[in-house]
Amino acid sequence: MHCRTRLLTAALAVLFGVGILAPALAPAAPKGTGLPLPRFVSLRASEARLRTGPGVQYPEEWIYQRRGLPLEIIAEHHTWRKVRDWQGTQGWMHQALLSGDRTLIVTGATRNLRQRPDSESRAIARVEAGVIGRIEHCAQGNGWCEVEIDGYQGWLRRVEFWGVYVDEKVD
Repeated sequence: MHCRTRLLTAALAVLFGVGILAPALAPAAPKGTGLPLPRFVSLRASEARLRTGPGVQYPEEWIYQRRGLPLEIIAEHHTWRKVRDWQGTQGWMHQALLSGDRTLIVTGATRNLRQRPDSESRAIARVEAGVIGRIEHCAQGNGWCEVEIDGYQGWLRRVEFWGVYVDEKVD
């Protein structure tokens, strides 16, 4: 009996030494980044799978194929982010598929990209719904954001696109 106890103790020591049981005893990994939630990000990859849960073992629900698409992170679990798109679809993506770059998607009807943040300002270009652009600057308390869309630099009202909060400052 005493020999079995020594064998068991030796076996456990070997297992701990090579790290097989050590992860179970290690401190838990953080649940997320600690950054504010919700927050906007964009799709880094040209193809990304939206899953039903935070892991590759969960089924794919959707495949996005638009690099730069704005997404809203609404929850975090280790390296997985629960995201929502402009249409309200939600699911989980790995953090490696996301970027901190701030982008927008034009919503509603065709919009006028303005020369200045003023509805009477000259239109530089007309942009259709579904077009993706980059957010350059949004002042807090201002209904306009400076954006870049397909090489055109101008201004859009916040209500004309999705990708920024109502009173959010973006630099």
